[in-house]
Amino acid sequence: MKRRQFLKTSTVGAVTAAAASASAFPAPAIAQSQPKFAWRLTSSFPKSLDTIFGGADTLSKAVAEATDGNFQIQVFAAGELVPGLQAADAVTNGTLEMCHSCSYYYVGKDPAFAFGTAAPFGLNARQINAWFYHGGGNELLDQFYDKYNFIGLPAGNTGTQMGGWFRKEIKTVADLVGLKMRIAGLAGRVMSKLGVVPQVVAGGDIYPSLEKGTIDAAEWVGPYDDEKLGFYKVAPHYYYPGWWEGGAALHFFINKAKWAELPKNYRAILSSAAAMVNVDMQAKYDARNPAAVKRLVQNGAQLHPFPAEVMDAAYKAANELYAEISKENEWFRKIHDSVMSFRSDEYLWWQIAEFGFDAYMIRARSRG
Repeated sequence: MKRRQFLKTSTVGAVTAAAASASAFPAPAIAQSQPKFAWRLTSSFPKSLDTIFGGADTLSKAVAEATDGNFQIQVFAAGELVPGLQAADAVTNGTLEMCHSCSYYYVGKDPAFAFGTAAPFGLNARQINAWFYHGGGNELLDQFYDKYNFIGLPAGNTGTQMGGWFRKEIKTVADLVGLKMRIAGLAGRVMSKLGVVPQVVAGGDIYPSLEKGTIDAAEWVGPYDDEKLGFYKVAPHYYYPGWWEGGAALHFFINKAKWAELPKNYRAILSSAAAMVNVDMQAKYDARNPAAVKRLVQNGAQLHPFPAEVMDAAYKAANELYAEISKENEWFRKIHDSVMSFRSDEYLWWQIAEFGFDAYMIRARSRG
């Protein structure tokens, strides 16, 4: 089913009666009667990252097609209107109608923002979508986002990310001490417990920072995007897994007043288009990452799993951090408890079916 057809069918509904012929009745003037809206959307990402930036373009085109051009959303890359890490601020104050960003970019305002994207040792991509749509996650997050004057629609996922690029090899926890690393969200606070000095660096500034030695390591997304940014040229040690991002989700944040101005069918169209982006982005990453990691290795990237010592220390530090923040932040505690309770049940199921299947397929592949 074509995208335009699907969106219209799923949101606007059937608009003509089957009994009437085209010659007997004029075409319904639905398109002509619909109001016109022109919104601006700022992304937190540069255009060069076609998969993650492209989600906003996909939404814009889908909404325009489904409304016969009456609802136009103009997309701007990070820095064209506002800096990438200030996208949500522009939506809060009404400067822009919406943005495409990661919730955890704003943990400086409140650490509870982390759970809209990813939390260390939290949910994977499928699990976070299950929590969003059927575990009360969307409703809980919107209650939290309310004080920032926007609502959120899930808008893509990278899947489990890589652990980042390091200029030097990491063999023990001691190798992390004093290391300056670009790392987002609560992961930075976990890493700081292990001696890392977290750095907040926008995507477009990571490569020059690594090249100049301003930072010693950086995490970004995964092979497809990392290859585009060329990190392997200046930091050859590529670690996995990104334990802080088992399934990093993105959102479209929409100003509450602007959302309320939309007709009901436009809100439904926008929601349906966002859901399509949510599926499409992860599918693209899953399709493109395998070839990208092969090319990276061919070009000199050295793949390493994080040592068990580092993983165990990080897991312990993450749980310590959660306990500390929960004591002083009610919203953090409330969302954390929801996520972790959901995680417990999810992994009871995953160890029965998902892990068993995946483990066998990995063994079968290794045997040829």
